[in-house]
Amino acid sequence: MASVKTWILVADATRARIFLNEGRGHGVTELPEHKLESDLKASREIDADRPGRTFDSGGQGRHAMEPPTDAKRHAKRNFAKEIANMLAKTYQTKDFDRLVLIAPPTTLGDLRDALPKNVAGAVHQEIAKDLTPLGIKELTGHLSNILAG
Repeated sequence: MASVKTWILVADATRARIFLNEGRGHGVTELPEHKLESDLKASREIDADRPGRTFDSGGQGRHAMEPPTDAKRHAKRNFAKEIANMLAKTYQTKDFDRLVLIAPPTTLGDLRDALPKNVAGAVHQEIAKDLTPLGIKELTGHLSNILAG
């Protein structure tokens, strides 16, 4: 019986790491070639220019226009799309059979929205926690139930 290759994505809004498990008893190894990082700046740095100005619709007053979305939030969604694109490419080349997503709730939601249907179908489990600062040993402790099945 062929072993099932499980990729474990551990991500937050600025970095993503991939770990591989090739079945029960094989442990977890990091795949540094798939590591992604984003240079997320504060909203004030992204929107450094002064906002545009507009006239009131019913008078002579002028006021600053608000941007339609928060620039930092937009950057976080774009990073989730970048992760999803990488996963889609590697899933096509059969680099993994199933996927475990570990990310804070907001990032997890962004990833769900960005994943293509075929990759979303490979998601075996999700954990809504920020485990990005953990090393392999600490991370393995959080994955014991997942790796057993």
